[in-house]
Amino acid sequence: MTRPITAGVDGTEESLAALDWAAREAVRRELPLRVVHAWRYAEALAAADRDTQRGWVSEGVAEAVRTVTERHPGLAVTTDVVEAGAGHALAEAAAGAEMLVLGSRGHGPVVGFLLGSVGQQVIAEATRPVVLVRAGAEPTAEVAGRDVVVGQQGGPEDSAAALRFAFETAAARGAAVRAVRAWTLPPVFAYSPGSLRLLDEAGGLEPYEKQALAEALQPWRERFPEVPVAEHVEMGSAGQVLLSLSGRAQLMVVGRRARRTAVGARIGSVAHGVLHHADCPVAVVPHE
Repeated sequence: MTRPITAGVDGTEESLAALDWAAREAVRRELPLRVVHAWRYAEALAAADRDTQRGWVSEGVAEAVRTVTERHPGLAVTTDVVEAGAGHALAEAAAGAEMLVLGSRGHGPVVGFLLGSVGQQVIAEATRPVVLVRAGAEPTAEVAGRDVVVGQQGGPEDSAAALRFAFETAAARGAAVRAVRAWTLPPVFAYSPGSLRLLDEAGGLEPYEKQALAEALQPWRERFPEVPVAEHVEMGSAGQVLLSLSGRAQLMVVGRRARRTAVGARIGSVAHGVLHHADCPVAVVPHE
C-alpha cells in the first residue's frame, strides 16, 4: 500500500509553508500528496449555515492546492475537509501517511518553533513521523549541501526508526546523513561489572560511544550505500548537541518513544527541546 505524504493546512502562513515542504518531498519520493483541513461549525456566524461554512473552507483549501499543482504539475493531490477537532483529525490522518507535515510559527527573535496544544497533541499521539516546518523557511536550504542530521541513542533497535527515516530522506534528496550520539559521564553507582568490562574492551567511554554509533549505523550504510555518512560523537546533553548542529542541517530527525504513561502520551525531553529551538525543519519519529 502506497502511503501519501500528508499536510495539515488551516489557511495560515505556517500551514502553507508546510504544504509547500510536503509537496516538494512528495515529488522527491514519487508519492501522492494528501491535504487535510479540520474545521468546526461556528454557530456564531448566524448568517451562514453549515453547508455555506463548509463551502468557504473547501474553497480556501482548493486555492492552496491550486498553487501547489501549478508548481508541481505531475503531483497527484487529494484533499479532505473534515468536520472534527484538529488534534484528533490530524493524528488520525497521520496513521495512514508516510509522514504528516505541519506548520509552526517562530517565536519572537528566537528562531525555533511555537507549538500550540494541537501540535503537541499530534506529535505525542501520532504513530507515524511528524515534520514541523517553520513559516519563512527557505527551500534552497534543502539543496545547499546541508546534512540530514539524526540523533542516535541507546542500542541499534532504539534508533532504527529515526535512522531509517533519515537515510530515506537523504537518499531522496541526494544529501548526506550526519548521525549524532551524545554522551555524558554516568554516576559512579551506574557502573556494574558487566558495563565496566564492556567499557574496558572498548578502550574507554568515548571509544565505546563511537563503537555503539557505528554498530547502529552499519545496517543503514549497507542498505543505502549511496548516502554519505558522517559520525558525530560529542560529550554533552543530546538536546544541546543536536541544537548546535541545527544551523547546518536541512532537516533534523529525532526519535520519540511511542509509549503512553499515566498522564498520557509525551513528546520526550530531547524532541521537545529540539522542536522549540531548532532553526531547521524537525522530524519526530515514533518508536517502540
